[in-house]
Amino acid sequence: MAQENGWTRALRSDASVAFIAGGVAGAVSRTVVSPFERVKILLQVQSSTHAYNQGIFGAVRQVYAEEGVPGLLRGNGLNCVRIFPYSAVQFVVYEFCKKQWFERGAADGRAPQQMQNWQRLLSGALCGGCSVLATYPLDLVRTRLSIQTANLASLQRAKAANVAKPPGVWELLENTYKNEGGVVGLYRGVWPTSIGVVPYVALNFAVYEQLREFIPPSVDPGWASVFKLTIGALSGGVAQTITYPFDLLRRRFQVLAMGQNELGFRYKSVTDALVTIGRTEGFKGYYKGLTANLFKVVPSTAVSWVVYEAVRDLMQA
Repeated sequence: MAQENGWTRALRSDASVAFIAGGVAGAVSRTVVSPFERVKILLQVQSSTHAYNQGIFGAVRQVYAEEGVPGLLRGNGLNCVRIFPYSAVQFVVYEFCKKQWFERGAADGRAPQQMQNWQRLLSGALCGGCSVLATYPLDLVRTRLSIQTANLASLQRAKAANVAKPPGVWELLENTYKNEGGVVGLYRGVWPTSIGVVPYVALNFAVYEQLREFIPPSVDPGWASVFKLTIGALSGGVAQTITYPFDLLRRRFQVLAMGQNELGFRYKSVTDALVTIGRTEGFKGYYKGLTANLFKVVPSTAVSWVVYEAVRDLMQA
């Protein structure tokens, strides 16, 4: 009984609750929007000469026609494996930071009920950085897995006769480690990823927490969920739109070693990438795939916040 009580206490600890609720929220939300995630990546990594030109839903139809339903979900299994700890780490770190801010306020003779916006931004930035470092190799492989069977115009047709079964997750990890410089290869593109993810997560948490204060405490639970979905969608949409160019950069840096000349781009650094995209693709190039990404991010973020709070409340009941 004592052991059971010990396990129960461990599962009900703040860290365990945040980890489990955050992980479940991440996996559920990403599965819901998996087809748009696949299309977004394909739109991001194509060059001006290799295109899915029929728009978002046209690209979804094209992937479905070429690869069937599995194509729409390609990479989602790995994405869930990645997103569970990625999302879990974010919420664990954020809840830890929140607790530290409140305890510091209490020690100073204050009893803050909410964090200030700068505290939310700083806490969100920290949890974004921690989540990237913890799961980046899986993000790299997920991107490559998502595009390796895509019909990138002549690239795919020219090699079709020589392509056997595409490598799986562990084979991709092993090949990347062996052929691209070990750990350095597994973290290829981590810098542009970090400078995109960190401000995105910071804005997402800050905007959501700020807007959540406007939900009346006495509101009906059903309406509370609607409000949370709405503000979750707003927070995700605002944060992603502001930081999107860096999300595009991280995808392109992740696929540079997969035949960069055939994909139509090569970059020496983040600065070189920004200049090259502006020169060759114009301002719109920085936001290639944004619409598809918003179709993914807006519902995904909304679902993530609602599921997180629901699972958290259930575990704490």
